[in-house]
Amino acid sequence: MKLRVAIVMAGLLAGSAAGLQGGEAGLIKINGPIGPATASYIERAIDLAASRKDICLIVQLDTPGGLIESTEHIIRKFDSATIPVVVWVGPSGAKAGSAGCFITLAADVAAMTPHSTIGATHPVSLGGGEEQKQDDVMKKKLENFYGAYIENVAKKHRRNAEWTKLSVRESTTITSEQTLETNVIDIIASDIPDLLKQADGREVKGTTLKSEGATVAEIPMALREKIFQMLWRPEVMLILMLAAIYGVIGEMSNPGAVLPGVVGAIALILFLYMSSILPVNVAGLALIGLAVALFIIDIYAPTHGVLTFGGVVAFFLGALMLFNRADPTFRLSLAYIIPATVITAAFFIFIVGAGLRAQLLPVRVGKETMVGKTAPALVRIDSTGGKVFIEGEYWNAMSDVPVEAGQPIEITGVNGLTLTVKPK
Repeated sequence: MKLRVAIVMAGLLAGSAAGLQGGEAGLIKINGPIGPATASYIERAIDLAASRKDICLIVQLDTPGGLIESTEHIIRKFDSATIPVVVWVGPSGAKAGSAGCFITLAADVAAMTPHSTIGATHPVSLGGGEEQKQDDVMKKKLENFYGAYIENVAKKHRRNAEWTKLSVRESTTITSEQTLETNVIDIIASDIPDLLKQADGREVKGTTLKSEGATVAEIPMALREKIFQMLWRPEVMLILMLAAIYGVIGEMSNPGAVLPGVVGAIALILFLYMSSILPVNVAGLALIGLAVALFIIDIYAPTHGVLTFGGVVAFFLGALMLFNRADPTFRLSLAYIIPATVITAAFFIFIVGAGLRAQLLPVRVGKETMVGKTAPALVRIDSTGGKVFIEGEYWNAMSDVPVEAGQPIEITGVNGLTLTVKPK
């Protein structure tokens, strides 16, 4: 009897401990721009957390912004998720700019850490490689569209819709303390345990969130997501573009090298793929193409450096315009642009120039060098044949005009092992 009571008590204590623990919560960390890799990571994490029956998925967010298309995918996934999604802008000093603000407002529970910021959702681009320079009418249309879009997102989650519209139209930014006062977010939490404690008891997706004391299990990025996230950067795209230029031009100036051509082709394909995702400026690409053309033309038709100087200027301006500098997410630093310009100019002036000029040099070895040389005839040479000794070798020779032995001849052609000659 005592043994049965002990077993029952142990079971009750275990159940009580499990109830206090609150189950398990998934956690993912987003640091950097929002793009296709980020959207894929968040969607996969939501599905995985749901399959594990986690009490919620926590998205720890620190981003300057990103592509609106990827943001829309994430928001749609939030809406269709079967488990609560909690977005926490953290750690201290983190920001949810532009696309990050959209994602935070679309969460079931929106939270921030003290001394973090949110806002500046003014649309800079539509993404997908479209031209960035928009007239006033198009800018107004974008402001109205995304203003209404983020307003609907805020209203759906009972948050301050008026401030969200200002964030789009006037690029306003506020701190975490102000967001709580103005009902933009739900919680200010110093860390994850504090977040779980304050989120406990909230009604989310028709259920009561029991998060206090929950264990946190981080869901890491998959290898393919890490690689794609690494590639999805302006600096990497600039390097891919340079590798494509160097590889293709290097193969053309040194035929048969193979490796430069293969590397250049792979880099070109990757660059074209990434340019369909990142908002690349067509004018910037055109200027870089003009720079390459000027470098090559100056090699064949030297202009005392005038075309090379023009190519350097065109390349610098093209790299400067390649991505939208109005958005810090896509801003290419001068620390990359200036070295890329110098290296590219040196590449064309010294390496490519030397290779192309070498192809234009006359042949210096082989039987092609025999034409034009002179030597005495060893025996009589006529249309039926003869002999000549030149450069340490005996050659058969033929001449339409007979040449007597000892007379000088001039070689006019080479046909196999027979020289065509004429009297000198």
